[in-house]
Amino acid sequence: MSSAENVAANESDIKTPANSLKDQGNAHFKAGNYLKAAAVYTQAIKADPSNATLYRETCSSWIPNTRPTGQIRAIKQLTSINTQHGIAVDTENIPPSSSAHNQPPSNRSAAFLNLVKLSKALADAETTIKLNPTWEKGYFRKGCVLEAMERYDEAVAAFRDALQQNPQSTEVATKIKRLSLLARDKKRAQEKQAIRSNVNMAKTLENLKSELVQKFGSEAGGEEIFTFITDIIEAEVKQWHANGHVDARVTYLFDKAKDRSDDAAMIVNVEKAFESPDTLTSCVSFLRQHAVDTSSKAACLVVPKKVISFPQVWKGQGIRKWKHGQGDGFFVQLESSKVRKLWFVPSSIEKGQTLCRDPEALDLDAHAVLPPLFR
Repeated sequence: MSSAENVAANESDIKTPANSLKDQGNAHFKAGNYLKAAAVYTQAIKADPSNATLYRETCSSWIPNTRPTGQIRAIKQLTSINTQHGIAVDTENIPPSSSAHNQPPSNRSAAFLNLVKLSKALADAETTIKLNPTWEKGYFRKGCVLEAMERYDEAVAAFRDALQQNPQSTEVATKIKRLSLLARDKKRAQEKQAIRSNVNMAKTLENLKSELVQKFGSEAGGEEIFTFITDIIEAEVKQWHANGHVDARVTYLFDKAKDRSDDAAMIVNVEKAFESPDTLTSCVSFLRQHAVDTSSKAACLVVPKKVISFPQVWKGQGIRKWKHGQGDGFFVQLESSKVRKLWFVPSSIEKGQTLCRDPEALDLDAHAVLPPLFR
């Protein structure tokens, strides 16, 4: 037993007013009356505010089922009932050098945790560390609360501090390893969610703008086509994230200076176009004529890979030309009289969430889904 633990154990044997109140709190805690226990522990702390054992100790196995899974797992892991002493003690996760059975084990931090008052439980763990910075249990309690809060990086840091006080603790070392993996997984999940939430095709394809300005001969002309294509891709990516599917269609960019009929369609559904060579040929003829009839500057095709029976442009190309294997996603093809572009937006399902990657430019000669629409 460390000198700090000897002091704590000796203090717990002295029947001071604070220790008497602590015993009352223990009885309430054992009976599941956590609110009463917290109140009595608070009285004990007021009677002896420098006693670290009043702030820390074990957490019980009960917590409302409305809490996140990580919190339930962390809190359930912390406590079992020691029938010999008639009190709630941590027999699963106490570092080997600790002598918890010689110390009165219930306190306000435990009650707060059982009441799902994690912020107050964390504050009491911090107070324990401040009062006795060489006592590993303070850091251990802090780590347990942070784990229940799913603040895994901070929990790892707290358990590492506990390990410095007791390098032989295999239990703490195991916790560090497990929580490090959880922290890594949580970070990856946050990164994926950021990708899903922060779709910005204008930034992703920003190098395309200067090329379009050069091709169309003016800043305004290039900017118009750039906005047209990036707005479409961004909207389709968000649609794919929401539903795992986009509609096969061609959207036209009309020349506002030219006259056209009021009922001219800006969007043409082309899902049936990719059933066979004949249906594709027929559809292309219509799309070309529609571009003329509507005085369009450009058109953009969006089509999911899974609806294309012909032409399956990803087959027979070899891994150097087609890098996505059988993976899902959708094609985007920009058509105009001055520039043609083709992208594939790959998609995958990771931990139950659909995730689109950045559009990958493809070689039109090898992978074009449509022949040229503008002469």
